[in-house]
Amino acid sequence: MTSRADRIRTTLETAFAPAQVSVTDDSHRHAGHAGARPEGETHFSVAVISPAFAGQSRVARSRAVHAALAAEFEGGLHALALRLATPEEAAKA
Repeated sequence: MTSRADRIRTTLETAFAPAQVSVTDDSHRHAGHAGARPEGETHFSVAVISPAFAGQSRVARSRAVHAALAAEFEGGLHALALRLATPEEAAKA
């Protein structure tokens, strides 16, 4: 069985062909919060650098990522902290 982090990474790689993607399980920092489960895998920080985000607003990028991960949300994913950028934007940061 693959971890949720691995599934998230694979889904984002397929959907956005990113130059870079990182997925960090932050569930331990949310113990006792809404949506947290004792087994974890509910809260993640995700950073994606992809040319697919060119011309999209921050809201559109977030909606696209949430749509790509809809099955994970249905299966217990509760929250994402997102950093989404194009390669050009990332180079300026």
